[in-house]
Amino acid sequence: MNDSSWGAPPPRAGFRGAPGQGSVPGAVPGGAFPRGAGEAPAHESGVSQTRPMPIVSDPGGHGSGHGHGRSGSGGSHGSGGAGGSASSSGGSGGSAGDSRDPYGQRPASESSDPGPAPRGGKKRAGRDLRAAIGVGVSLGVVILASLFFYKPVFLGVIVVAVVVGLWELTSRLTERKEIRAPLVPLAVGGAAMVIAGYVRGPEGAWIAMALTSLAVLVWRMTESPHEYLRDVTAAVFATFYVPFLATFVALMLAADDGPWRVLTFLLLTVVSDTGAYAVGWRFGTHKLAPSISPGKTREGLGGAIAFAMAAGALCMQFLIEDGSWWQGLLLGLVVAVSATLGDLGESMMKRDLGIKDMGTLLPGHGGIMDRLDSLLPTAPVVWLLFVVFVGNG
Repeated sequence: MNDSSWGAPPPRAGFRGAPGQGSVPGAVPGGAFPRGAGEAPAHESGVSQTRPMPIVSDPGGHGSGHGHGRSGSGGSHGSGGAGGSASSSGGSGGSAGDSRDPYGQRPASESSDPGPAPRGGKKRAGRDLRAAIGVGVSLGVVILASLFFYKPVFLGVIVVAVVVGLWELTSRLTERKEIRAPLVPLAVGGAAMVIAGYVRGPEGAWIAMALTSLAVLVWRMTESPHEYLRDVTAAVFATFYVPFLATFVALMLAADDGPWRVLTFLLLTVVSDTGAYAVGWRFGTHKLAPSISPGKTREGLGGAIAFAMAAGALCMQFLIEDGSWWQGLLLGLVVAVSATLGDLGESMMKRDLGIKDMGTLLPGHGGIMDRLDSLLPTAPVVWLLFVVFVGNG
């Protein structure tokens, strides 16, 4: 999931002057230019994107231009403060003829008109919604068709998602941190882990994870010992984060009513994110975790909980045998919280890596890992509650 799906309004335009002076009317920070109404704050310097951002020259005609992009899950650092403006740091000095005061401000007469505000004060989504909806519907059709047609086919879908997710994660670690987590043992062990969980249950998943971790240690020994500990630590983390957590989806699938359990799990996670987007986009004003994901709001979290609890009550009552509506309320609450924490956790990783998305495989969404961020940590929680409420099946 991404920051834009939580609907936090972009920070208000303005620039604080010298200490004690407050806001300076009409002034903009040195080297920056006013944004159009409704546009998200610029990314701070030093934080790159997986997709290059457009470079726009300074409308004031002074010195260097600065690139501005929309914020995403991992797109900008330090933009969490409500009402604060992100400062551009592309260069501290202007041209020789640039008249600024000691705090880098231009006179009010040099400021450009930011343009009219959008009609009705509507907020814009940060992504291509048409592409996102199209990709989402296509994925939904593939998942539902494989889920109810033949269980092993859906198991193959899980394996493919795990392998592609591992590839995205290890590629970003190598590109941004020069961490060489060996992909081959991770991919082979991850696929084996999902299959072992489906065939042998939790015991099989644990054994496969242990063997995968050992394989990673041995595989990395064939290379230089330089940064060996760093690389294998990242690889073991990737083993747990992607294939092991995904194995709990296979455990749900193995039950007699497995397809309905998996469908409930997917529906609640998607409904939670939809509720967060709908409520946060319309009413979101109070940021939930500004230092991690500035786009998320407390109102959005409330919407996620309300939507997920309502959907949980319906799913447990009508889709799960021996399920009850009150169990669905608890299930929805837990899903909303775990999905939000998973989203924030991947936002932290992307901020540390200095990227906006883990990949570009899915137009309008990013990469596979950008779709799995809420699902992965939610899977073990939902599996456990199903076992407690209605048994292993």
